[in-house]
Amino acid sequence: MIKDILKKIEEKMKHCLDNLNHEFSVIRTGKATPALLDNIRVAYYGTPTPISHLATVTADPGLIIIKPWDKAAMSEIKDAVLKADLGLVPSMEAEVIKIPIPPLSSERRQELIKIVHRITEEARVSIRNKRREAKEDIEKTEKEEHISEDDAKRGLKELEHLTSNYIEKINKSLEEKEKEIGTV
Repeated sequence: MIKDILKKIEEKMKHCLDNLNHEFSVIRTGKATPALLDNIRVAYYGTPTPISHLATVTADPGLIIIKPWDKAAMSEIKDAVLKADLGLVPSMEAEVIKIPIPPLSSERRQELIKIVHRITEEARVSIRNKRREAKEDIEKTEKEEHISEDDAKRGLKELEHLTSNYIEKINKSLEEKEKEIGTV
């Protein structure tokens, strides 16, 4: 019973960590990566469509190259990138769109670090909420006398260990992202 509760909560905590890492991947750090364009939607025939569904996206050092499958979508893709407010300026050349990734200013780096800290704190709060949810489930199960008091205490101890482990992983992700943002 306790193992089921802990397993379910661990899956939810892992999902929180995965979401954090995904959010980090779309933050521009001065390094070209196709993930920068993941959240951009293109109005393709009136339907919001991810760029990855309309084109091949590749990255060279300092440059993202978009090669649309439908050449008619080139201007819509360019407009969507401009409207995304990522500070990127795409240029259309023959059959591709090139997006140079300019180096970040020190002010922008500080701004990004603040954003990363806010996102990280939201992830920590989410993990703590999952812990509270599991704790309530364990206490409810104990109260209904499906498990002993000792089993409940053991389960709560395992829950604290699990929570600490995921908070530590979140902090490690934060350190890595800060380092990546700080690298010129």
